[in-house]
Amino acid sequence: MSSSNRPANVEAFREAVVTRRSVRQFTEEPIPEAVLQDCLDMALLAPNSSNLQMWNFYRITSADKREQMAKACMSQKAAKTAAELIVCTGHTRNWRKHAKEILNQWPGDQPPKVVQQYYGGLTQFMYGMVPMDMLGFGARAKKGLRDSIGLVRPMMRTPNTEADMELWAAKSVALACENLMLALRAYGFDSCPMEGFDEQRVRKLCGYGRHEFTVMVIAAGRRHPKGIYHERMRFDRDRFIHEV
Repeated sequence: MSSSNRPANVEAFREAVVTRRSVRQFTEEPIPEAVLQDCLDMALLAPNSSNLQMWNFYRITSADKREQMAKACMSQKAAKTAAELIVCTGHTRNWRKHAKEILNQWPGDQPPKVVQQYYGGLTQFMYGMVPMDMLGFGARAKKGLRDSIGLVRPMMRTPNTEADMELWAAKSVALACENLMLALRAYGFDSCPMEGFDEQRVRKLCGYGRHEFTVMVIAAGRRHPKGIYHERMRFDRDRFIHEV
């Protein structure tokens, strides 16, 4: 059996999932460099839309920027005590470059024709932004075209607007963030995904442009005994699990 098809250790995975908590306070113990880099590598293995990998991870390394980032994260204790702060972002414009690179880096001599057609043409229609005026006529035109096609066959109805593109990218980034947090937990470290932050200050500290946006800031480190504020609580599963 090939390594890619070998079943994972279910109980070890369950342990990582069950013991993962959003930790609000960390000890002063650093995360070993090799461990952190391995966790980031596992984050990059996350499933993502069309393998276009519309994400970036900014590790805050300087003491000054770490202090500023903690303040930008509303001075949360998780941010102030974390051994590592990682800003996870989505990008709405790199997809064209990545589509070309997928074709150039395809394993083997040449990508199959269907792959060439997808990354060379279909992605241009699916993710290409129609030039939009202030009234949004371009977005409505693109939506109208998709809806017209949808009358005769199944059709992806989005993305059409910049907001749609951000949602599209954010889904992939969130999957990578979960990989990162579970990888940290498997190594015995913990994390806290933070959505409470000042977007403009975070953007300025990391230095990314207007087509990139912050999905979350992850604080990571060794769990402090006081890092869990209360027992885990979840609603009854019947509220969320449906059969149709």
